Amino acid sequence: MTHKPTDTADEIRGVVAALLGTDPQNIPGDTNLVLLGLGSLEVMRLSSRWRREGLPVEFEVLVAAPTIDSWARHLDAVRPDTD
Repeated sequence: MTHKPTDTADEIRGVVAALLGTDPQNIPGDTNLVLLGLGSLEVMRLSSRWRREGLPVEFEVLVAAPTIDSWARHLDAVRPDTD
């Protein structure tokens, strides 16, 4: 099954919202997550989590563009097509 970009963004938004203790709808896709309060430790944990899931996601890539939209594009680009 192919992962749609909106699915990926919604998945990330849910995870980040849980970390920040807010509703996922309060996190616009283009907002800098660091400015919303997501710390480097949480970003490191997310990159480690995605690597454990088999996705080649590096911490440096995430901190270079810390937005839901950017992360979703990156995860979709590195996620294997399972069709």
